[in-house]
Amino acid sequence: QVQLVESGGGLVQAGGSLRLSCAASGRTFSRYDMGWFRQAPGKEREIVAAIRWTGGDTYYRNSVKGRFTVSRDNAKNTVYLQMNSLKLEDTAVYYCATKALALTTIAALTSGYTIWGQGTQVTVSS
Repeated sequence: QVQLVESGGGLVQAGGSLRLSCAASGRTFSRYDMGWFRQAPGKEREIVAAIRWTGGDTYYRNSVKGRFTVSRDNAKNTVYLQMNSLKLEDTAVYYCATKALALTTIAALTSGYTIWGQGTQVTVSS
């Protein structure tokens, strides 16, 4: 059974940085795309960033481009989200997610995520 466990959330002032981690277990991590999503109170869950299983392709939503960086360490079965220059509007619960299908090359990085972590709260204060 696949498990995803996020960590690294917390309270940070605007302009600050946080690094989220998501540790995966239960299958061969290196074969699966990984994504980071977030959900703010009263809003829909939205994709923030994603990384192909090869590590060679990434996606960022426009509002985080240039501030967030997604990366993965297959030796540690972990995906990261480095968040810099945080803004008030980045406040949300952040979720790590992965797909049921392995070795995807054509499927969009932004869809197909069906396995979720429990989430970690990120709060940006002024």
